Amino acid sequence: MKSLLKPFLLVVLLTFSLASLAQELQVQDPYVRAVPPGSPVSAAFMELHNQGSEQRALVAASSPVSEVVELHTHTKVDGVMQMRRVESIEVPAEGKTLLEPGGLHLMLINLKETLTPGSQVEVTLTLDDGSQIELSVPVRNVRAHSMHTK
Repeated sequence: MKSLLKPFLLVVLLTFSLASLAQELQVQDPYVRAVPPGSPVSAAFMELHNQGSEQRALVAASSPVSEVVELHTHTKVDGVMQMRRVESIEVPAEGKTLLEPGGLHLMLINLKETLTPGSQVEVTLTLDDGSQIELSVPVRNVRAHSMHTK
C-alpha cells in the first residue's frame, strides 16, 4: 500500500504545482472582435495580470474557430502602422500587460465560422512554463481606436 501512496502523492503535488503556476497569471476582460460573414481574420484582446514574483510570458494560443492563432503587435515602420508577429508576450512580475486594439493582441487567422456578437469562443493560452489557461471568450463589436464596447 505504501508503494502506491508515494507515486500518487507525487502526481497530486506536481499537478498542484503546475496549477498554482498557471493561477499566478490571471486573465481579465477577454473578448474577441466580431466580424462580418466571410471575414478570414479576427483578433482577441484581454488583460494579463501576473500575481507572481517572476516575469511570465504568453508563448502561444489556439482556438477551434481558426486554423491558426498568432501573437501580434502593431509597430510603426516608415511612418506606417503594421502588424507583426511576436514570439512571446511578456507579463512583468506583479504587473500586467494589455492586449488591445492598436497594440499587442491575438490574431485568429483563417476563421472557420462567423464571429457574431454574443457568441463565445474557446481560446487556450500557453505560457512559457508549458501550462495552459482555457478561456471561454465573448465576441463583441469593437470600434476602431477604442478599447472595446460591450
